[in-house]
Amino acid sequence: MSEPKNILRLGLPKGSLQEPTLELFKRAGFNVVVSSRSYRPTVDDDELELRLLRAQEIGRYVDHGFLDCGITGRDWIAENNAKVEVLTDLRYSRATSKPTRWVLVVPEDSPIKTVKDLQGRRIATEAVDMTKAYLAKHGVEAEVEFSWGATEVKVPELVDAIVDITETGSSLRANKLRIVDTLMESYPQFVSSPPAYRDEWKRRKMETLVLLLKGALEARDKVGLKMNVPAASLAEVVQALPSERSPTISQLANQEWVAVETVISESVVREIIPRLKSLGAEGIVEYPLNKVVH
Repeated sequence: MSEPKNILRLGLPKGSLQEPTLELFKRAGFNVVVSSRSYRPTVDDDELELRLLRAQEIGRYVDHGFLDCGITGRDWIAENNAKVEVLTDLRYSRATSKPTRWVLVVPEDSPIKTVKDLQGRRIATEAVDMTKAYLAKHGVEAEVEFSWGATEVKVPELVDAIVDITETGSSLRANKLRIVDTLMESYPQFVSSPPAYRDEWKRRKMETLVLLLKGALEARDKVGLKMNVPAASLAEVVQALPSERSPTISQLANQEWVAVETVISESVVREIIPRLKSLGAEGIVEYPLNKVVH
């Protein structure tokens, strides 16, 4: 009989983080296919078993050992008091590379200016334990109720304030709401159960995943650039390049020319190419990157 195959059970977040997470895995080299009716995505890696779950639940399932590891927000790990090993932060979110924030919010015309003004008031939130800990830290007693969603519409008619999650703040401003304070900033984290982390094979597999995922994140908004440069202009070209590291320089068959290759931010390409051209660079090629591993 063949020996049982090593399998790593990995939880991925559904909802607002689902698409950016699947795109990140694609850039890292994993083709994940999600059925509309299944919470078990398929992936082209026989050593992985994927589960698609709410981010709020993943930390708890990893803590309890139902999953070996998962990607979920630092906020939900704290909210569930999940006992997990954090392998790394993954600095991405739904729409930008900025962290999401849990913020204390009131209507624009509310008399509430600081957390102290919440004494005896009512607050709605999905992050009940986080909010209670925040209030206790500031010596404030208030009623905190769980919100099942649409939290923004509950002030001021139903509650005095809310604690809600935001990335850019645009939705809050559109609803004429004002941020009083920030409770926590959160990125997704790659976390492991302690038993899985102690397992040598599973830990190596998770470290490989982390390496590839971080490489994919590092390549975000960057491109490769290569060109042929007159040797006489090389010093000026190198000085003009805002490279991540020193550029790679190779001698061409024609001793008067060299090849230069580097990685730069995509946002500066449109400004740097005319400058390189003016310095005599030829055959300038810009190409996309999937991963940058340092």
